[in-house]
Amino acid sequence: MKKIVVFLLFISISVVAQSRKFKSEVILETKLSCRAIFVDDEKVWMGMDKGRYGFYDKKKDTTILKEIQSVPRTTEFRSIAGTKEAIFILAVGNPAMLIRIDKKTLEETVVYREEHEKVFYDSMQFVDDLNGFAMGDPIENCLAFIKTNDGGKTWQKVNCDVLPKVAEGEAAFATSNTNLTIKGKSIFMVSGGKKSRVFVSKDFGATWKVYETPIVQGEIMTGIFTADFYNEKIGIIAGGNYEKQDQNWANKAITKNGGKTWKLIAEKEAFGYASCVQFVPNSKGKQLISVGGTGMFYSADFDKTWTKFSDDKDFYTFRFESEKVFYATGRNKLVRFQME
Repeated sequence: MKKIVVFLLFISISVVAQSRKFKSEVILETKLSCRAIFVDDEKVWMGMDKGRYGFYDKKKDTTILKEIQSVPRTTEFRSIAGTKEAIFILAVGNPAMLIRIDKKTLEETVVYREEHEKVFYDSMQFVDDLNGFAMGDPIENCLAFIKTNDGGKTWQKVNCDVLPKVAEGEAAFATSNTNLTIKGKSIFMVSGGKKSRVFVSKDFGATWKVYETPIVQGEIMTGIFTADFYNEKIGIIAGGNYEKQDQNWANKAITKNGGKTWKLIAEKEAFGYASCVQFVPNSKGKQLISVGGTGMFYSADFDKTWTKFSDDKDFYTFRFESEKVFYATGRNKLVRFQME
């Protein structure tokens, strides 16, 4: 097993957005592509390309990258989730390999494998230390959906009979591990492509409802690329047209009723194509950050105004450590941001 240890690089940048100052520290610079990040108390974990995962140790200020031995070097891990004991990374393509990594020993175990020419998993989340879910593109006439109730030791695929049907050309985008969001007992899944909708379950996946959205759709690379919910009622979806990344209309919308209805926001303003949008923790659902093809943006008033605080287009995804600190990654770097 290869291991690369990279020591902390420090670069400080200060910018002001809507009376907030953003400082950044470059943790890691090396050749990589990362669309899946998970932050816990001690480490920042990443699922990456070339069959790799990695983590930044906050206390030691070191970053370790490792190759998973049970997958080809062409494997991309675009979904990541964690429990108290383990980290889970899920490969997008065929075969779909779900790897459990023990947090203490770093022992790797394949806990789920699926082979099919259409298999493509997009996102994964755990509710608690026992229950977890992952979703992906349709193989049959529904989005792929797998679940665990034993802490990730075993996973079962849910039959299409109990899942909503998808339209022709409707799938999902594995851009930032944000196609699947869980708040309380509510599961939210988003789709894109020829159809772009929100799939909502209020009972951990036993029953589902599907709601239309006003996000641009109808082409292969249009629709919802990212979503986040502050609670079971307040949420945001974003994306747009991947092939027209400056298009900043019909690419972001909010809900205040759990996804039943959506309202377009910041039409022809703020960001264009977005790969990841997240609520700032403990902000009462008012503060948001997005990253994507037109830079990094911040809103302090839940959609009314957005301010660009960075022109950097190389971030694909990010997650918060606290209401003031978040880690962003994407093309060739991992960066810590601090909001002041």
